[in-house]
Amino acid sequence: MELYLCYEKAKEYPLQWVENQDMPFSWRVKNMRLTPDRNALVVNQSLTLSGIPPECFAYRLGNRSALEWVIDQYQVSEDKRSGIVSDPNNPDDEEYIVRLVGKVIMVSMETVRLVNELAQAVAQADWISQPPVQTR
Repeated sequence: MELYLCYEKAKEYPLQWVENQDMPFSWRVKNMRLTPDRNALVVNQSLTLSGIPPECFAYRLGNRSALEWVIDQYQVSEDKRSGIVSDPNNPDDEEYIVRLVGKVIMVSMETVRLVNELAQAVAQADWISQPPVQTR
């Protein structure tokens, strides 16, 4: 439970930063995207985070991984009817989204590790052979 409640205190997964020397560096996120092989995340034209472990995609929130959820939610968008712009970038903490990506990957990896560990420790037969709990 602590893993999820305190995810913002988690360590960041050690991703490799690939900076595009042809562009001025920026933390600004408009529309992040995974590379076709899903081992890197293009944050913007100046920064790509590579070394994403494939196991992090095994932790899913509904029909997508936690990382894919972050990629989808943390983008600049505009409501077509109202013209209201939703911008996840924080001018007081420009690095927040990049740090969040590293933390979400770390939490995903830890979740996959714990689930696998639990699967080794508890067999399905252990659950089936137990009598149902009586409640009143």
